[in-house]
Amino acid sequence: MASMYNASINVPVCYYNQTAMFFYNLSGRDLIFEAKHYRSVGFFIGSLFTCISIIFLNGLVLTAIIINRRLHYPFYYLLGNLAVTDLCVGISYLLITCLAGVWTSTVSTSQWFVRQGLIDTSLMASLMNLMAIALERQQTIFTMQLHSKMTNQRIVLLILAVWIIAILIGLAPIMGWNCLCDLSSCSETLPLFNRSYVLTISILSLLIMFIVIILYTCICVYVWKKSKQMREHTSQDRSKQTILNLMNTVLLIVGCFVLCWTPALVLLLLDGLHHVPQKLLVVESFIITLVACNSLVNPIIYTYRDQDVRSTFKCIFCCFCVAYQQRVHN
Repeated sequence: MASMYNASINVPVCYYNQTAMFFYNLSGRDLIFEAKHYRSVGFFIGSLFTCISIIFLNGLVLTAIIINRRLHYPFYYLLGNLAVTDLCVGISYLLITCLAGVWTSTVSTSQWFVRQGLIDTSLMASLMNLMAIALERQQTIFTMQLHSKMTNQRIVLLILAVWIIAILIGLAPIMGWNCLCDLSSCSETLPLFNRSYVLTISILSLLIMFIVIILYTCICVYVWKKSKQMREHTSQDRSKQTILNLMNTVLLIVGCFVLCWTPALVLLLLDGLHHVPQKLLVVESFIITLVACNSLVNPIIYTYRDQDVRSTFKCIFCCFCVAYQQRVHN
């Protein structure tokens, strides 16, 4: 694979008018083979179910936070923003599921950039929002407060920062950080992207993952030390139960986070370093699905132990049931 130049004026030839399939062929990817052997009907149905579940659950969380005034606090605003980012992940992943494989042969470069930009922006926003939630939780627990003392203005600025950075990262390839004019620098995983872009994204995402793990580790260590100091004022069994509950929650958050994101980030890192094994490329769809699954478990992990959110869910379902019964009787 090599870039091509106009010999007379020494200007690189750019392939803006080619389809995305042109770049997949250059990278050695056989999308028809992959679709036939690794994207079965069962996989498509599973992906479709995952997308619908992501959209439904995150839509439910967002609705609960909007209608319940008791949830109008900084943590829940960040949780609502996480639901928005994961909702976007579900929608963009649904688009990729329906327009992947052999359909890529008909997609233009601009269409491919838009499609990929949507999922990249959504995933980066979700990843950064997880870090923002970890920061908020650390501040709240370290100050021994029920709710964060962060003002609404700071929360809005933090949410805006998450989206601005994510959008800039998602737009970078279509703004020029691609390989359309330098075929030798094309990624294998994402054949229209420049390998330097893929490497940068993988390192940035791994850094965010590392920060999230460190923050939750600090929270566990801090609460464990505080519980030792408070044992003389409360029962030992209650203290142990508090630590056990916190550890279970943190392990669930970090465990699902690392499990869902690590394979994709390792794949992108190897791709950026130009050392990706060909065997990993044929299961890329499964790896992307695993990342999307993090947007499925986020609303479950962050809300299932919150009594206010659970009670709001019950009210929403009760309203639907009452409305349905009234409609049937009428």
